[in-house]
Amino acid sequence: MSQFGVQMHRGSATKRSGNGKRKIKFKDKRRSEIGSYFSATKLAAAKVEANTSKIVRRRGGKRTSTLKSAAFVNLLTKDGYKRVRIKVVRESRDNRNFARQNIITKGTIIETDLGKAVVLNRPGREGSVNAKLVEG
Repeated sequence: MSQFGVQMHRGSATKRSGNGKRKIKFKDKRRSEIGSYFSATKLAAAKVEANTSKIVRRRGGKRTSTLKSAAFVNLLTKDGYKRVRIKVVRESRDNRNFARQNIITKGTIIETDLGKAVVLNRPGREGSVNAKLVEG
């Protein structure tokens, strides 16, 4: 575990409390409070035939997969789910630069072989991309 460049998931020690008094640091950070970096799920190259995932160790020894690059999406249609190729990332509600960099997050609008779709899950946390068709 590196001491440098880690993410802390708790309140800052330099904030003020409600009455104006400075907060005093109560304890040092623990390993469980250190998060991981943002796993930017990128759109895979056109010739790639599979999604690329990575196994990550979570708290308590639990193993989960994070999606590194996505070529296919599980698309919800009227007939059920279909595995469809992703063409391009159209827009992202998180950051407009994500669409330029082809980064897929929850709420991102992607272009597929069957039309436009919105991503329903968090690919960096779940290891797959699920989406539903958007009318219009």
